Amino acid sequence: MPRLEAIGFDADDTLWHHERYFEQTTARYAEMMAPYADSKALIDHLHATEKRNVKRYGFGVKGFMLSMVETAIEITSGNVPANVIKDVLAAGGDMLVHPVEPFPGVEATLSALTADYTLILITRGDLFDQERKLEASGLSKYFDAIEIVSDKTPPVYRRIFSRHGEGASRAMMIGNSMRADVVPAIEAGAWGVHVPSDHVWALDLHDDPADTSRFRRFGKLPEILPLIAEIG
Repeated sequence: MPRLEAIGFDADDTLWHHERYFEQTTARYAEMMAPYADSKALIDHLHATEKRNVKRYGFGVKGFMLSMVETAIEITSGNVPANVIKDVLAAGGDMLVHPVEPFPGVEATLSALTADYTLILITRGDLFDQERKLEASGLSKYFDAIEIVSDKTPPVYRRIFSRHGEGASRAMMIGNSMRADVVPAIEAGAWGVHVPSDHVWALDLHDDPADTSRFRRFGKLPEILPLIAEIG
């Protein structure tokens, strides 16, 4: 088995809290829209709009803000008041300045690996927001490369691991999303390690990969260290 050379890390909900801010804002949004729409119908409509809009706006807060506005207009047949739209945009704006809180053990894990492996941050989302969060996290010093991508697919992983290493066969991807971090990395030829988070976006849910020879799951990020040492 080839020795590991490069290790990719997802950012949001793998290194720091993220999805919980979307959930908090969604609850805030439902309160704003309560006079105009049933909460369940509103949230179902919002999720459907997000799914449709990912291909148009990509991942991240700004696409989410546009989906909230679009949902408000559609579900009220264009009758939502302008002041409600203003409040919705303000709620989305608050998400762009939320604090960045790395999970326990993240920095120690990165510190233990940075001297022996090429560490790559691989994340989706808005460029400015992802750069802000990385800087605020204090973790940027551990990474040899930062890749902010429109989506995570097998070709994207092959390209990244070839650019910053010796190919996917000598690489590992670690993250909380089965759909984005684990399955496509394994399909690209890399190891895929799932570290579940308490908050998971519905569009990131996926069954375990069909090929489990390069798949592992751990409860917390520091638990990956023995596996990495075993691979070499």
